[in-house]
Amino acid sequence: MLGRKSIHTSVCLANNFIGVDFDIKQNLEPYLSDNLRDFNQKFIPIYLKNHPEKSKIAAGLSCGSLWIVSHYIRKGDIVLCPDGTGFYNVGEITGNYYYAPDELLFHRRPIRWFSQTIAREEMSDALRNSTGSIGTICNLSKYRDEIEKLIGEVIPPPQLVATDTSVENATAFALEKHLEDFLVKNWAQTEFGKDYDIFEDEEQFGQQYPTDTGPLDILAINKDKTKLLIIELKKGRASDETVGQILRYMGYVREELAESNQTVCGAIIALEDDLKIRRALAVVSNINFYRYQINFKLIKC
Repeated sequence: MLGRKSIHTSVCLANNFIGVDFDIKQNLEPYLSDNLRDFNQKFIPIYLKNHPEKSKIAAGLSCGSLWIVSHYIRKGDIVLCPDGTGFYNVGEITGNYYYAPDELLFHRRPIRWFSQTIAREEMSDALRNSTGSIGTICNLSKYRDEIEKLIGEVIPPPQLVATDTSVENATAFALEKHLEDFLVKNWAQTEFGKDYDIFEDEEQFGQQYPTDTGPLDILAINKDKTKLLIIELKKGRASDETVGQILRYMGYVREELAESNQTVCGAIIALEDDLKIRRALAVVSNINFYRYQINFKLIKC
């Protein structure tokens, strides 16, 4: 998102860059590494000093987005940028981070814009929902095949073949790719929606929240702001790995983001439970397990 409501799109197109700022006005290059934790420890205090009205969670999201644009996105990656009129500009990252003080969106990456644009109405419902996130950044890698077709690079349809031995069921794995977007879109109708809201502020959203051990799926906060909920979706992978993963995310949130009056809990959502996950969760009191069901209905027209 090139500025709030894509306000800076025309400038970025004319000058071949994407960028962010978040009011952190200094060259980031000396601090860019694969260690997000060190980056956050440096810049979250600066962000909060500039925005004392913001929470540590909002600061973590903003600094995480800053790190992703400045470092995590690699040369050769493809980005989509909405123009605010229902179309997405498409470009390829062509170089490393550079600092442009006194300019708009001064933390920048050079980009080669394609001649093709993508109309929102041409997207599948799943891709449309994902690109509709209010946050500065969302990861669309799981829609790679569809995006390549939309910009004119037609490739053979993917086969449901799992080469990763930790994937339990290739068909289930493919279906579960869209579980996160469905859960976010229908949040108010879920078990969680009664007590929790997905975290958001003016520019950020608690989906794929960046941490120093990878992005957590969903970060939510309860109605009175005293409890943070980390949701991890089990995408066809071994249950014992999922428990360890969510514990790492919970540790990050408790140590780096939670205020002194906030507790942290977790929820794992999976297609099925098994002995491994039941044994692991038997000694963890602040993580709940939920099964989901996929229902298909035929409607005669």
